[in-house]
Amino acid sequence: MLKKRYIQPFVEKDLAKKMVFIGGPRQVGKTTLSKLVGKEAFENFSYFNWDNADDRKKILAMQFDPEATLIVFDEIHKYHKWKNYVKGQYDKYNETFSILVTGSARLDIYRKGGDSLMGRYFYFRLHPFSLGEVLENRAIIEPLKKINFKVQEKSLKIFKELFEFGGFPEPFLSKDKKTLRRWHNQRLERLVREDIRDIENIRDLSAIQILVEMLPERVGSLLSLNSLREDLQVAHGTISLWMDILERFYYHFRLYPFASSTIKSLRKEPKLYLWDWSQVPDEAAKLENIVASHLLKLCHFLYDAHGYKAELNYLRDLDGHEVDFLVTVDKKPWLAVEVKSSDQQISKNLLYFDRKLNIPFKYQVVQTENIDFMQNDVRVMSVDKFLGGLV
Repeated sequence: MLKKRYIQPFVEKDLAKKMVFIGGPRQVGKTTLSKLVGKEAFENFSYFNWDNADDRKKILAMQFDPEATLIVFDEIHKYHKWKNYVKGQYDKYNETFSILVTGSARLDIYRKGGDSLMGRYFYFRLHPFSLGEVLENRAIIEPLKKINFKVQEKSLKIFKELFEFGGFPEPFLSKDKKTLRRWHNQRLERLVREDIRDIENIRDLSAIQILVEMLPERVGSLLSLNSLREDLQVAHGTISLWMDILERFYYHFRLYPFASSTIKSLRKEPKLYLWDWSQVPDEAAKLENIVASHLLKLCHFLYDAHGYKAELNYLRDLDGHEVDFLVTVDKKPWLAVEVKSSDQQISKNLLYFDRKLNIPFKYQVVQTENIDFMQNDVRVMSVDKFLGGLV
């Protein structure tokens, strides 16, 4: 069974300097990671969960174990004064104990009742298991440099398991379809009826639940808020707010077109993907989603752990040329990725955008076994080999 998560060494190192915040989707493994950090890197630690009534009383009374060298606050962002509270504890006790805060919402943007915590914390986003993490890929990836891919014996088998069951620990480790279905139902119910209800002032939670059930059908396509608004019969501002809330709670993420003076790119239209790609019903869209998730994990890791301004976009211009993904560092193109179910013929759009943007590395990723060749400066690769070389 997998134990140490990919960001654990970086979290432990950063806790010696500042507070560490870990955000990520519900049930992605934040609590397990925080307790593992406490056990392996600290002599004694205390764990408090805001959802637990006894823990909540101790938090408000500031009753901490005097021997603890690490205090973990889980889901404390549900407390409306949490930023002031955590800031006060850090300013008073930062030489006595370290502080680790975890939550299933974007802790870096929630500002409710909060004094600024600027300069007092490092922020990490914990992603679901990826192929590289399960394979324990320890390769050092340098931005704007070539990524080294190698054949690994178990990569195809693990890819198929990730593709079917997703990367969240419980369904992935169980590898059982009934467990996956029940887990989907419970997670979405708790996301809307507990997490969002506890923080956001939303009257019509049932409508948000309907929205959540509609989004998997829209993965990989341009997202139209007007279409969603019409389907749900709500105002444009309402649907926009609901989508922002679901994004803050790590249900979905949106990618935007890359803007450059050398291409007439679309300016606003995002594409939608889910953090849990196992919910996506269409096989081609699911393949695109799992690749998007792996690339986003790479970008977030490079930013959170190493400070590189890595970003994930897609490419599309007004003439209809489109490539699924572009990873940039400091706005400079690094690698472009086109995802195909089986087509090994080089994408003309990859070559088109390469001429416009001078992209150093171009990949066409296919769901076909044992494929890896170069043609016209584009590397055509099996999806399991490509994803296995990432974080």
